[in-house]
Amino acid sequence: MPSETFDAAGYDRLQASARDHLWMHFTRMSSYATADVPVIVRGDGAYIYDAKGRRYLDGLAGLFVSQLGHGRTELAEAAAKQAAELAFFPLWSYAHPKSIELAERVAGYAPGDLNRVFFTSGGGEAVESAWKLAKQYFKLTGKPGKHKVISRAIAYHGTTQGALSITGLPELKAPFEPLVPSTFRVPNTNFYRAPEHGDDLAAFGRWAADQIAVAIENEGADTVAAVFLEPVQNAGGCFPPPPGYFDRVREICDTYDVLLVSDEVICAFGRLGHLFGAQRYGYQPDIITCAKGLTSGYAPLGAMIASERLMEPYLHGSTSFAHGYTFGGHPVSAAVALTNLDIFERESITEHVRSREGSFRATLEKLLDLPLVGDVRGAGYFYGIELVKDKATKETFDDEESERLLRGFLSKALFEAGLYCRADDRGDPVIQLSPPLICDQEHFDEMEQILRSVLTEAETLL
Repeated sequence: MPSETFDAAGYDRLQASARDHLWMHFTRMSSYATADVPVIVRGDGAYIYDAKGRRYLDGLAGLFVSQLGHGRTELAEAAAKQAAELAFFPLWSYAHPKSIELAERVAGYAPGDLNRVFFTSGGGEAVESAWKLAKQYFKLTGKPGKHKVISRAIAYHGTTQGALSITGLPELKAPFEPLVPSTFRVPNTNFYRAPEHGDDLAAFGRWAADQIAVAIENEGADTVAAVFLEPVQNAGGCFPPPPGYFDRVREICDTYDVLLVSDEVICAFGRLGHLFGAQRYGYQPDIITCAKGLTSGYAPLGAMIASERLMEPYLHGSTSFAHGYTFGGHPVSAAVALTNLDIFERESITEHVRSREGSFRATLEKLLDLPLVGDVRGAGYFYGIELVKDKATKETFDDEESERLLRGFLSKALFEAGLYCRADDRGDPVIQLSPPLICDQEHFDEMEQILRSVLTEAETLL
């Protein structure tokens, strides 16, 4: 095992180097002034191992990424073979076989006439590409005023300037303002926090969808280009769409000639039991953005998948989409993606998720007997557990309590207990679970047991 190569002196050198040089993402760097940086050195199936040799259940699939789990030598071999043959060539007016084959494959999986695949390095770039395409498309088709974007409250769509502007998390945006203008928020589909609708989930969904029409009317339909929605919203803790929600959204977008962008950076490639989340919920987007599970994390790759309608203006004369990324559609990443999709088909991964999601949900719902657990929600292998101070009133924690609960205790305690997952308060305090799609009941039980133990301990601290 690689972890055995770190004796005490080697481990100390690794820690010192990490503190002195490595700038970690979304990390309070001060947290490691007196604490060790967790260093993950190996993965095997649904588990990861740190530099001390300790094992953890990967309850977040890395970052909603590792669909097939860790240590798949077949994927590593696909990367090595392609790197030896053609390590790199850009898609700027040229192509390579693996990009062509993968584009055809992805288009074949995508719903409707989403046949045009624009590759990126990752999800944020796919979102940027979709917004740029929407704006240029309307300029090319005689509606130059249509440039605004509508998205949902608390929704996360990426960190680049455009994607962050579309994001609905004010605290993430504030340090980088002013951002790209012309983005507007509508309510999300958190039914747990919608008491005015009682038990009528369908009525709530209709109301939430109708707020998109209200926003379009308020801004002027001739100024709105696109609506960006995740099939199941990530930030805030896995909000599924109510029945009929996306049917109504599609109807609204058609009425006002607004593009419906299904942001599936998390939800695509099996996370919800289908290759695309739009297929699970039966709606037809104009654009799908995706990344993460396309390669199961064995190489970086994202994509914007667009309809034939959106490609049409670019098929004539000198018009071009003057946009691209050096590593978009990288040959090695494309080769890995193709092999990843081969394994999906060979091992019936989406069917596996659909057949076991009920058991996953039922296992997590056992936690509802704990005083801290207010709601369990999600779909497929993508669940959020909302934590509350009072179950009867659904009272949430104030900022100080949330800080003490999540970052002061839960994040560290869950990891030390052997579970890597996410405890966060983008919205209300939640624990998110999104394990590799190969997981079975033994993994669900392990998650539930660790969560039960740690949450029970957390109650005493509060």
